[in-house]
Amino acid sequence: MADVDKPLRKIADAFKELAETVNSETVDVEVARFSRACSLVSPLFGCLGIAFKFAEMDYVAKVDDLAEASKSIATLQAMVDRDVEGNCVRTGGSHTRNLLRVKRGLDMVRVLFEQILATGGNSLRDPASKAYAQVFAPHHGWAIRTAVAAGMYALPTRAQLLRKLNEDEASARNQMQSYVVASGPVILYIDKLFISRNLGTDW
Repeated sequence: MADVDKPLRKIADAFKELAETVNSETVDVEVARFSRACSLVSPLFGCLGIAFKFAEMDYVAKVDDLAEASKSIATLQAMVDRDVEGNCVRTGGSHTRNLLRVKRGLDMVRVLFEQILATGGNSLRDPASKAYAQVFAPHHGWAIRTAVAAGMYALPTRAQLLRKLNEDEASARNQMQSYVVASGPVILYIDKLFISRNLGTDW
């Protein structure tokens, strides 16, 4: 029962499994497994407060779309190929476009965890600002960037975040490190899906 209330552990375990699939290079990643793992990340955005409210709402909607797609499409590769054939990759609401947005959410969390692990202190403002600037800011207009900058002042402290996640410092560091390591190959796999089809990822 205790494990139910430990979102960090569930995130780390799910992405470890995905990384094993990716690293095996023998099977394609199932849309259902991928969307399930991504859905475990959603509560984390909620824990970060108003600065990442836009990310939470956008991310949850996109993950829900992928979960819905998994009912009729088996793998991420097949999903992207279907959109390529339908000439709707960049169309708003396409599964492939949503996959790219979800990938950015995963990458933002990866950079956030890297920054938290690399810095001491109780403030999350610097790690969160760096993660946002690296992953999301290049794709956002002035209005969203300004709103996020203002929201950074309302971030929880490191101690508050760990309490919300039911983790102590040592266990949180372990789970964050585990996600950073496991998410890397998964994010790279998605990038390769786009780049190998000449779709690019900077849009």
